[in-house]
Order: sequence, then C-alpha cells, then structure tokens
Amino acid sequence: MKLFYIALFGACGCVARYWVSLRVYALAGVGLPYGTLSVNILGSFLLGLLMEIEWRSGFLSADLRTGLAVGFLGGFTTFSTFSYETLRLLEKGNLVQAGANIVLNVVVCVVFAGLGIYCARQF
Repeated sequence: MKLFYIALFGACGCVARYWVSLRVYALAGVGLPYGTLSVNILGSFLLGLLMEIEWRSGFLSADLRTGLAVGFLGGFTTFSTFSYETLRLLEKGNLVQAGANIVLNVVVCVVFAGLGIYCARQF
C-alpha cells in the first residue's frame, strides 16, 4: 500500500507544484525563480507541520504518512529545479540573483520547516 500512496500522492504533488509555480510566476514575474522558491517554502512548512503532528498524534497510518511526505511533498518541492535555476543564473552572470536564490531557498525553507513544527505544537 505504501508504494501506491507514494505514486498517487507523488502525481498529485507534481501537478500541484506546476499549478502553484505558474500562478506565482504570473503574479511575481520571473526576475528570480519565485515559483520554485514558493513551492519549496510551502513544502518545507507542510512537511514540518505534517511530521510534527504525526509525531505527536500518530493520527495517520505509516503508509499514508509516507505517501504524503515522500509522495506528495517530494513531488511538490523541487531541489533539482532550484539547483538548475541557480546554475542558469550563475551562467548568465547574475551573481546577486543566484546568491539571493540560494539564501532564500535554504534559509527561508529551514525557517518555514521550523514554523510548521511550531504550528503543529500549538494544536
């Protein structure tokens, strides 16, 4: 059942990433890879929230939790795209944008994972 959940939720996560990224780029433009940044921040928050709630409550089955964490959030967040987009910015000589992209994706995502844990602890 675990593999089924990973595949099912992974497909949903990929579609959600595509949709959210398109919406963010339409709103914020393409000066920085805002779409990738937004899904990484949101995914970090949701993973922190999910895992902390699960750690405290055991509400979900292990298979369903794995499907959501590995499948949906693994398909939703995208470190490989972040890496590629950063390299493209570096190749174009956009050092400030590349640096901002690295700092924002790493620092902000870690902060939002912590925020997700904090929010889960408030329940």
